[in-house]
Amino acid sequence: MKGHHMRMAVGVGLFIALCAGIAAAAQAKPATAEVTIDNFSFTPAELRVSVGTTVHWTNRDDIPHTVVSTDTVFKSKVLDSEEKYSFTFTTAGTYAYFCSIHPKMMGKVIVQ
Repeated sequence: MKGHHMRMAVGVGLFIALCAGIAAAAQAKPATAEVTIDNFSFTPAELRVSVGTTVHWTNRDDIPHTVVSTDTVFKSKVLDSEEKYSFTFTTAGTYAYFCSIHPKMMGKVIVQ
C-alpha cells in the first residue's frame, strides 16, 4: 500500500507542476491588439491595452497612410495597402496618434 500512495503522490505532484507550467506559459505569451485603417479611419479609434502589448496597425485602404504619435514616441513609414506597422507599449499612458498624410484621421491607445 505504501508504494501505491507514493506513486499517487508523485503523480499528483507532476500534475500540479504541469498545470503551473501551462499557466506560466499562458501568462508569458505577449499580448497583441489589432487596429485596422480603412475608409480614412482607425478602427477601433480608441484602444485600451495592458503594458507590454504590441499593437498592429494594418492599412486596408486603397491609399497610403501613416501612424504617428503626437508625442513622437512612434512613427510608421508610409503604409501602402495591406502593409502593417507594429509598436510595443512598455509604459502606461495615453498615446494619441494620427495619419501624417491625412491629419484628420486620429486614434488613441490607452495603456494601463
